[in-house]
Amino acid sequence: MSSHTAQTQLQLVGKLILSGDLHCETGLHIGAGKGSLEIGGADNPVVKDAFGLPYIPGSSLRGRIRSLLENALGLTTPAELVYLSKRKGQEVRIHQSDRPDDEICLLFGRNPGRMDRVSGEPLDTRAATPARLAIYDAPLVAESITAQMRENLDDEITEVKSENAIDRITSQANPRTLERVPAGARFQVRMVLDVLCEEDKALAARLIEGLRLLEDDALGGGGSRGSGRIRFANLKLIWRNRAFYSSGSAEAELASAADLTAVQALANDAAFGEKLAS
Repeated sequence: MSSHTAQTQLQLVGKLILSGDLHCETGLHIGAGKGSLEIGGADNPVVKDAFGLPYIPGSSLRGRIRSLLENALGLTTPAELVYLSKRKGQEVRIHQSDRPDDEICLLFGRNPGRMDRVSGEPLDTRAATPARLAIYDAPLVAESITAQMRENLDDEITEVKSENAIDRITSQANPRTLERVPAGARFQVRMVLDVLCEEDKALAARLIEGLRLLEDDALGGGGSRGSGRIRFANLKLIWRNRAFYSSGSAEAELASAADLTAVQALANDAAFGEKLAS
């Protein structure tokens, strides 16, 4: 856990900006819902922007990273989870606590108020914690869909994967189709970590841990059926201290054209905090 306490004072020290490429190692499906279903189209279309290009919503990346870190830190037991929604069949549970050193709450934010725990007494906290981490929508790099790939796609930039759900009693097949961004596609990612105190500098390593967990897991739908394997590459890590915003001081480039292993080694280095000079 972090070294934050209830007495930790918050004031902007600077911002860590991580940008780079997200490569699709297998087809990627992040659904748009079925409200936009067209005749002859896939049952489950991917989300697209106003220009008709697939993109990865920042909320999808952020939520997946949070879920993986909660699991890794052992924070998914009933006593550690609260209900965001208790609607029958649509329950939503996330981790939240009132501990000042809780890194999940520090990274993703914490709202005050009373929330029902999955197990145990309700959580009633007056502490509000600003989210340090912002993850932006990741646009598709259109050039990553090559002419050769387009020749084999069902649509100009996406593919349709056919699947069958089998009834366990009757063995009857229920066919369905899943629209996917094809393997080989590339998206541009950008994440910003606000450093609001000296203790926040350690959160960079936790964020990179979440990205490494994601590389060996799945993003989006159909992960257990082969979709959603991704890889981060060509990463750039920039530090902009408070003077960058107040007086136009130069930013510091901490890593360029790096992979996650190199960025993680940098974030775990004992001297990393010194590189984030205020």
